[in-house]
Amino acid sequence: MKEFQQFINGRFVKSSSSEMTEVLNPCTEEVLSLIPKGSVEDANNALEAAQTAQFAWKSLTAIERARYLHKMANVIRENRVFLAETLAKEQAKVIGLAQVEIDVTADYFDYNAGWARRIEGEIIQSDRKKEHIFLHKAPIGVAVGICPWNFPFFVAARKIAPSLITGNTCIIKPSCIAPNTIMEFAKLIENIGLAPGVLNFVCGKGSIIGNALTKSPITGIVSLTGSVLAGQKIMEAAAENITKVSLELGGKAPAIVCADANIDLAVNAVVSSRVIFSGQVCNCAERVYVEDSIHDEFMDKVAKKMAEVKVEDAFSNNNPDMSSMVSKDQLDKVSEMVEYAKKEGAEVVLGGSRSTNFDRGYFYQPTLLTNVTQDMQIIKEEVFGPVLPVMKFGTLDEAIALANDCEYGLTSSIFSENFNKVMHACDQLEFGETYVNREHFEAIQGFHAGWKKSGLGGADGKHGMEEYLQTKVIYAQYR
Repeated sequence: MKEFQQFINGRFVKSSSSEMTEVLNPCTEEVLSLIPKGSVEDANNALEAAQTAQFAWKSLTAIERARYLHKMANVIRENRVFLAETLAKEQAKVIGLAQVEIDVTADYFDYNAGWARRIEGEIIQSDRKKEHIFLHKAPIGVAVGICPWNFPFFVAARKIAPSLITGNTCIIKPSCIAPNTIMEFAKLIENIGLAPGVLNFVCGKGSIIGNALTKSPITGIVSLTGSVLAGQKIMEAAAENITKVSLELGGKAPAIVCADANIDLAVNAVVSSRVIFSGQVCNCAERVYVEDSIHDEFMDKVAKKMAEVKVEDAFSNNNPDMSSMVSKDQLDKVSEMVEYAKKEGAEVVLGGSRSTNFDRGYFYQPTLLTNVTQDMQIIKEEVFGPVLPVMKFGTLDEAIALANDCEYGLTSSIFSENFNKVMHACDQLEFGETYVNREHFEAIQGFHAGWKKSGLGGADGKHGMEEYLQTKVIYAQYR
């Protein structure tokens, strides 16, 4: 069994806390590794290391910093199979999807390195003679990234790559549920020549390590991907020093399927979106609104498609569609929400309970629900599991109103062959992202950002990189 240490100031060191946390394989419930529970002292050591390293790091040219991101991408590609297997074991992500996450993460480092020559300022005309106004983009300082368990490696890169290319140093706190891939990455980059303190990794509970990192006056920005409750705690802790926060929180993504849609395309996209990583993806379809004239046809096809979903061990050679839930807590949450939906009157078309096909692990059946109403918990609250509730609608404006009747605003989608309907929906949907006639999944060059309780700021593309920059204005007079 592996035992990880904290990675601080360029080397692995023991935590000042002697307590450890077990990391489990969700499919087998076997213990994979031990990670430090971490302490406030660990957090402070990482912060001091990052602060000390930041001046020299920002003094490098952006293209020099980019070379280290390319090195990270190369290290990932050289170890892509090992990292994918590590990821699949610690979170029950089917091996094919785990490999995609690893490969896209390598691309993400290269993509952000490409911004080295594209970080721009402005020159503004002054009202005074012989004066120029210069707007410069400058790093914020020390960036803290707090990562989730569902896409831990990619999201870590989402925080590391833009912060480093813009001249910030960085501290990453992995999830206690799925930290192994991130910590193996720390081992792999130990010898790429990165100066000590530029990139640090500390494990531990959010209430201890996360809180200490967020409350520190050293921290310039905290980027969290997690729950709404976690986001609220981060904002509260950051308020003490008016520290900038960038938050991607929960989602309750609606999919609207119009009568003029390509129904087969919509069915495939919705089901794929719902069962990917066992439904534990914040931007994937959580509720579906179907125009009443095609409701029965849609339900028949969705039920058939979901019945064909293969649920197996993450390493199965049968190329399964999904595997175990990530933890017993997550399994219990999904089970309880479906049971409550039944009590509220929802009808189970397919699934609706834990899987009995496995002796161990946290498996839940792909589940299709109908006879649901807008006021039900299963429609209002994030499930984060392979559960799909479906409702009818009459007019497009009714569907848009139902979709917007939600405290979340991360992603949404519409399926229609009518350009005017599509554009009307895109204008009216109150979500940071809208997908048209495709599955719910973003691209690295876009901007992944939520509205309402789904977050503040965002990630990816030019705008995601700019989260880690602040503006300095210089008024320069000359004779």
